[in-house]
Amino acid sequence: MKGPVEQLIGKPGTLAMPQDGPIVFVIDDDISVRESLELLIRHAGWQAETFESAQQFLSRPRVSVPNCLILDVRLPGLDGLELQKRVVVERPDMPIIFITGHGDVPMTVQAMKGGAVEFLTKPFNDSILLSAIRQSLQRSDAALRLGSEMQALRGRYGSLSRREQEVMGLVVRGLLNKQVGYELGISEITVKAHRGQVMRKMNAASFAELVNIAARLGLAR
Repeated sequence: MKGPVEQLIGKPGTLAMPQDGPIVFVIDDDISVRESLELLIRHAGWQAETFESAQQFLSRPRVSVPNCLILDVRLPGLDGLELQKRVVVERPDMPIIFITGHGDVPMTVQAMKGGAVEFLTKPFNDSILLSAIRQSLQRSDAALRLGSEMQALRGRYGSLSRREQEVMGLVVRGLLNKQVGYELGISEITVKAHRGQVMRKMNAASFAELVNIAARLGLAR
């Protein structure tokens, strides 16, 4: 069953949107393009925010809801391809859809290699753009969920004492309690106690789950 965000992403057609719903950002120096895209986006049921330059957009703080960026390639100052490089690093949960009136093959290849969801040449079909937006918002939602999960895991790991972190690091590498005790200079009983605390604080129901958590945190190498 789809959750609230997934329902918003997958069900266009209503103008009434909550303030924390998905946002589609538009950067284009042509005001007529910005206005027409804003109308299209809002009619499809998403929030829209428009900007005339990359610099104006960069002053907008990051958002914590599914979002994507419709970006013109040719912009005054910082152009679309250069902005893409910054967005990939600074806002990795924000997929990009490129639009342009003067596209060429090298430009398209560069944009797609940079991770763009779509590269559309003006004038483009509204249904194709809406499909790309929907796909982008779903991708953004997944990225935000993953980021939230990783933040929670790092928080749990940070709640471990230094000794508990040491025990966890050795246990997930396959060492037995006796071997862990030898490595750390503590008794096997003490290792078991620390191991129990690690399982509880990391909210791991099994050893296999603990190993999986450690791998996600980069601890099981």
